[in-house]
Amino acid sequence: MSVLCYNKGCGQRFDPDNNPVDGCTYHPGVPVFHDALKGWSCCKRRTTDFSDFLSIVGCTKGPHNREKPPQPIKPDVTSSGEKKDADEQKPKFNEYIISAPKPQEAIRRPSPDEPMVRLQHKVSSSLKQALEKLKLSESVVEKKEEDGDQVGVGTSCKNAGCTKSYEGPSSDSDVCAHHPGFPIFHEGMKYWSCCKRKTSDFNTFLSQEGCHKGAHLWRKKDEGKKVVPCRFDWHQTASQVMISIYAKNSAPELSHVDANSTALDIHVVFEGEKEFVQQICLWGVIDVDRSVVNMMATKIEIAMKKAEPMSWARLDLPPPAPPKEEKKTAPESESDEDS
Repeated sequence: MSVLCYNKGCGQRFDPDNNPVDGCTYHPGVPVFHDALKGWSCCKRRTTDFSDFLSIVGCTKGPHNREKPPQPIKPDVTSSGEKKDADEQKPKFNEYIISAPKPQEAIRRPSPDEPMVRLQHKVSSSLKQALEKLKLSESVVEKKEEDGDQVGVGTSCKNAGCTKSYEGPSSDSDVCAHHPGFPIFHEGMKYWSCCKRKTSDFNTFLSQEGCHKGAHLWRKKDEGKKVVPCRFDWHQTASQVMISIYAKNSAPELSHVDANSTALDIHVVFEGEKEFVQQICLWGVIDVDRSVVNMMATKIEIAMKKAEPMSWARLDLPPPAPPKEEKKTAPESESDEDS
């Protein structure tokens, strides 16, 4: 009479009276399931398919086994009517109750009309050295220039596109052919806004004859500070928001950043005569007392301390959308009512 072999991976029937020592091929290990791979702990073969796992040939030879493995012990299940003692119902380990921290209350957004405070600024050593070099070069230029209206021989005309130089009082009566507009570089093309003769070659662009005729300009007019755009970007950490303004050689005594909890007023003077002005209504709330401006030779960093540890969706707060006007339905005509 044949009986079933209970060795893992065998599952064949055998005759107990005829059970050779190497008649069974089985797995002495246990099944292993890890990262979607299936296999046996006794051999290295792995597969992702469960049918292939069941068909893996055993890695060990030995006699068949007729003894059924013991069933796993199941926990005692008591009916709802039975009651156990209080001591038996207590856990067998030390119980610790950990309470979650209370959520922080959201900070109410302050009014944008709060008084502005000038942020403290720190000047780096690299900016100090760059400004000292600029002052030395400017003093040399000032010494070379004459204080009066007299123009030195060899002085080039300051009008754009003019290549003439001052050769004496007779040069004042010469006609100056220049470009009154400004240069434009767009999609590989170069031209002046006043005449728009486009070319892709830079040397050809420089040699274009002026489209307007007038008097020479031997001395550049002092137009004062000129407001210009300046590239800036921002990033944030868990506790700070950083704004980087890429203004070279900014003047610390002429630049400042005013702020309140929700707004910034940026005023930067850089490269002698350039001025950058920007007002920003901030997306979040900042701690003005713990915010600072770091001035360096190549850029200015505004480090703003967040009033609450949260991620900003953007730097500026967009203005509120205007209320939508409700469409008024046209009154029905009297003819419709009569009908």
